[in-house]
Amino acid sequence: MTPDRRRSRLGQARLYLCTPLRDDLDAFLDAVLAGGVDLVQLRDKDADRDAQLAAAPAFRAACDRHDALFVVNDDPELAVAAGADGVHVGQDDADPATARAIVGPDLLIGRSTHSIAEVDRAQREDCDYFAVGPVSATPTKEGRPGVGLEPVRHAAAVATTPWYVTGGMAPDTAAPVLAARAHGLVVVRALTEAPDPRAVAEAMTALLVTHPSPWSPRG
Repeated sequence: MTPDRRRSRLGQARLYLCTPLRDDLDAFLDAVLAGGVDLVQLRDKDADRDAQLAAAPAFRAACDRHDALFVVNDDPELAVAAGADGVHVGQDDADPATARAIVGPDLLIGRSTHSIAEVDRAQREDCDYFAVGPVSATPTKEGRPGVGLEPVRHAAAVATTPWYVTGGMAPDTAAPVLAARAHGLVVVRALTEAPDPRAVAEAMTALLVTHPSPWSPRG
């Protein structure tokens, strides 16, 4: 994927999956991507770099088959080695400028934010997208309280890049977040624990279609 195509695809991406490694990785990725997932993040706090690097070709191939984006969590060097489209960094990880020095100008950098102040700072940082949340406390963000909808509403007003909302997003919880004018949704357990992940992805894609994004590229 060329750098221009990568950023163009990011601008269209609204359904974002974070997933750990799993035994049925190929089938799972094909199911969720066929259901409408636009961007997949490999996020596995229990897997070492070697294990993630070994799995990277499956992520890369599945995303290529479905014209989707593949990013890794926390580790800019892994993003380069894995042939990923980018890296996502949290507030406790390398900052975007440090990540950029490692991944270069062509890969995407995502940034986690948990407050209005951090949303504002992300607009000044060298990142291509940011995430807001968790709006509600969730086991995937252990120890982090829910931030509510005010940072979401603020992001809708100020965002200069694509942005995504985290925190227990599922077909039955996303409506208030979309009503607050979220651009996109980050989904974890609703897809990774679903008996039929493609059906859940399709349901969330349908929700997003009925709620147009407030974000558009600034020319």
